[in-house]
Amino acid sequence: MPNHRFIIRAMTRQHVDFAIDWAAAEGWNPGLTDADCFHVADPDGFLIGVLDEEPIAALSAVRYGDRFGFLGFYLVRPEYRGQGYGLQLWDAGLARLESRTIGLDGVLAQQSNYQKSGFQLAYRNIRYQGSGGGPVPGGAEIIPLSALGFDVLCAYDQPFFPGDRRQFLQCWVAPPHRIALGIQHQGQFVGYGVLRACRSGFKIGPLFADRAEWAETLFLALKAQAPAGAPLYLDIPEVNPAAVALAERHGMTVVFETARMYRGQVPELPISRLFGVTSFELG
Repeated sequence: MPNHRFIIRAMTRQHVDFAIDWAAAEGWNPGLTDADCFHVADPDGFLIGVLDEEPIAALSAVRYGDRFGFLGFYLVRPEYRGQGYGLQLWDAGLARLESRTIGLDGVLAQQSNYQKSGFQLAYRNIRYQGSGGGPVPGGAEIIPLSALGFDVLCAYDQPFFPGDRRQFLQCWVAPPHRIALGIQHQGQFVGYGVLRACRSGFKIGPLFADRAEWAETLFLALKAQAPAGAPLYLDIPEVNPAAVALAERHGMTVVFETARMYRGQVPELPISRLFGVTSFELG
């Protein structure tokens, strides 16, 4: 039975750094400044399980507005697994997001456990790995995202995410260790992407565009900003065949995958325009 000295509480900002380091040790390869943006998304949304003042478990249960939430960062130290501590934390996270639609990206082996909590599979997200570098595509209307009004960016981003993530997005597209680019066509804003430095290599995410050719142009422009030969990762929804084709056309290979699952009404996202997931931790 779980020990009565086990306490669940909200993480401090310093605890979020601890959770990021923990995730890195588990091989999750977080971005160098992810903690700042994760915390600002919902400062009370990161839970830590403490046994005799020693952190042994972590979970994020981030609220986006009053209708959507996302679970992530589900970690239990190996020596404390199978003793009920993780389940207590899981239940606390679900309680925090009660009455909302809840999303998560879980490892495939845990699908059946998540189904027991009412989650249903929507699709798989696949992590592809390639290499940075290459030429900047010519002739395209690529702009630094900072040249775009933030309200315009939020309006474009809104259909791709089921909740209000304005606070998170403002941090996510800003330096340091991030390069955010947009693309225009005949003066209209038609897509954007973010490249961020990680513990190992770089990740592109999100990558949203109205057409596959614009997504590819953005991808190449971001790829060119990473050092030649550096590991480069792109997480895509398998249900968008154009995104799969983009990754494979540029020699990327599958290294990991998750099950995107929801409890509650499954959001209707514009999958055909979604070429790169923002993050597995926060959606």
